[in-house]
Amino acid sequence: MSDQLVWFKSSYSDDQGGNCIEVALEWHKSSYSDDQGGACIEIAASPQSIHIRDSKLGEAGPTFAVPATAWAHFTDGLRDSGSARPL
Repeated sequence: MSDQLVWFKSSYSDDQGGNCIEVALEWHKSSYSDDQGGACIEIAASPQSIHIRDSKLGEAGPTFAVPATAWAHFTDGLRDSGSARPL
């Protein structure tokens, strides 16, 4: 897991210095990931969405995002199914 935050410039920012804002995501590796490269996933949470990537690829790899409410339903379903390990 990277100790660095990944910064994203707002689509409303322009190259003239107007309306500039950047946001950062802090990535967290899943407790299911191991050092041999198996089952590796990282997530970064923001108030409205959860960003997901393959930890083996890190910043070089693709990411996708799901609404925070969808992620909450997903993790609740895992807990309800008897998942023994914390997420």
